[in-house]
Amino acid sequence: MNPVLVAVIERLMDDVGDKIAVDVPMGALTTYRVGGRAAAMVVVDDHETLSAVAAAVAGTGIPVMTLGRGSNMLVADCGFDGLVIHMAGDYAAINVVDETIVIAGAAAKLPVVARTTVGYGLAGFEWAVGVPGSIGGAVRMNAGGHGADMKDALLDADVVDFAAGERRIVPAEELQLSYRHSALRTDEVVVGCRLSLSPGDERKGKAEMAEIVQWRRDNQPGGQNAGSVFTNPDGESAGRLIDTAGGKGLRVGTAEVSVKHANFIQADEGGTAADVLQVMIEVQTLVEYAHGVVLQPETHLVGFTDDEVPWSS
Repeated sequence: MNPVLVAVIERLMDDVGDKIAVDVPMGALTTYRVGGRAAAMVVVDDHETLSAVAAAVAGTGIPVMTLGRGSNMLVADCGFDGLVIHMAGDYAAINVVDETIVIAGAAAKLPVVARTTVGYGLAGFEWAVGVPGSIGGAVRMNAGGHGADMKDALLDADVVDFAAGERRIVPAEELQLSYRHSALRTDEVVVGCRLSLSPGDERKGKAEMAEIVQWRRDNQPGGQNAGSVFTNPDGESAGRLIDTAGGKGLRVGTAEVSVKHANFIQADEGGTAADVLQVMIEVQTLVEYAHGVVLQPETHLVGFTDDEVPWSS
């Protein structure tokens, strides 16, 4: 293990006690449930712990990343040789202020935020009821669905720069949000955000959420997957391109393209991240050959080397 990382871990053991652990099964905490272990993981559940971690990490240059619900992530079988920050506790809070302004912590689950805001008679976040992620990850990747995304509602984000040890409120326009993208670095951690929603009708909102949940049950698979694997090209559907290229059911070892939705990859119980990655590579090659389109991954790859993937992870 990197000696600088060892020193950071030892300091955090003194500062935050049993909130930090070493050799943590990180892959098992993702929705793929494959992949290796993190060198260390710290549960940040209050402001005091957040400040301690920021002070310990600042200026060290150690690899740092956030793990929320792991719903858009594939961890390499060799794991992650760095510090994983897992937001919890106080950072799962959801508060409605000033009638239409919602403050949500990074650990708040998107479906819970959707149902909470609708319960307050607010509209504009119903789409999130079917997205199995957290607010922090949703800001980072500008998550969305059903014709809407975070950019539509986000006012600003509460961000900690763990490289510099600084915390600041970043206006949404500075995040450069675009389709499944933001300008945030891996060592810039979202700890919360403010959303601006609209007055709505609770009954209508609940009906809309029920339709979204039913649509996802009818059209998307369950099991061990991380949702959409590739982003949709302009004016096209990645799932349709994969399907018409003959990709449905394509299998490599313990991973397979879903026969229910071609833009999902299913991992077998006890499977490997290497197999999931190889399916991604073969699907990308298949679609490029059949349609002349190079699909771009939406899944965040963790712990893989540049030699293992044909795109930047």
